[in-house]
Amino acid sequence: MKKIKHILLVVIMLTTTNLAFARFRIIISTDFPAFPVTNSDPDDVQSMVRFLLYTNEFDVEGLIASAGSFSMVAEKKNILAVLDKYELVVPNLRKHDPKYPSADYLRSVTYEGLGTNHNLDIKWGYDKQSWTDIIGAGKDSEASDAIITAADKPDPRPIYICVWGGPREVAQAISKVQKTRSKTELKAFIAKLRVFLIGYQDATHKWLMENYPDLFIIESKTTYQGMFGAGSISWAETNVINNHGPLGAIYPPKAIAGSGVIEGDTPSFLYLVSANRGINNPEDPTQPSWGGQYIQIDLTQHYTDGPGKLTISKWSKEFQSEFQERVNWMLP
Repeated sequence: MKKIKHILLVVIMLTTTNLAFARFRIIISTDFPAFPVTNSDPDDVQSMVRFLLYTNEFDVEGLIASAGSFSMVAEKKNILAVLDKYELVVPNLRKHDPKYPSADYLRSVTYEGLGTNHNLDIKWGYDKQSWTDIIGAGKDSEASDAIITAADKPDPRPIYICVWGGPREVAQAISKVQKTRSKTELKAFIAKLRVFLIGYQDATHKWLMENYPDLFIIESKTTYQGMFGAGSISWAETNVINNHGPLGAIYPPKAIAGSGVIEGDTPSFLYLVSANRGINNPEDPTQPSWGGQYIQIDLTQHYTDGPGKLTISKWSKEFQSEFQERVNWMLP
């Protein structure tokens, strides 16, 4: 049944877009820091550089600044700053594919969630507070509302939400729909979402896992670490940072987990990139993919760590070679 559903989904996508690749609808939710990074994990900047080089393959419906890491700050100005760098390389990228979105378009779908900078006390980690502290009445944001707006569009395709920080914005959107719509409408809303959680960063993670068995969730607790060390610091400096334009120049040479290519959040969208290469069915996370391989939890639509980090690292030659090629596209 899953295979039939996937075939139908891809047919819809290809018919709608008339493109060789299925155009997945995607939202990135990231605890994106200012750069150079001083108060967060630099790996979000690394992942964002790579993601922007793949935006020609996606229908990007949101870039969300969410709370995460240790400071739990959510500031969209940091994402807007990296889009200024992206804008400088778009003309070169479009020589290779005219479907790269403009920086202005991406700015128009950049939204800010709530964080400690909005007087919302979000604690990092597992069981540090009740979810009722950070979602509920009076805690809507332009980011959580944007998720609702995207899901409400008359588009049959699901929305893949890559959560690099905390999932508060996703949880707030679901909480609002649950309180303002019927059970049938809530079910339809949830059916549109595909949520990929990297790590465990706030109390709403547990709330989503425990209360919404029908919500499609990939929970990458440690599998994402298969990205760590995909390239050395020397590789990053030679192939991305030095002499590759203003966007490559902001790629941090190291992150909290080590030097070189860390990109712990990148598996959330590489999972879709490999689907576009015919490697995996995105509706079945138990299959091998560039974003890892996962096991289904009982009778839920939840998937969690299975064979482990090797399910990502074994593909490093393929996805690093493709990354290097795209970085070169930024050059005149």
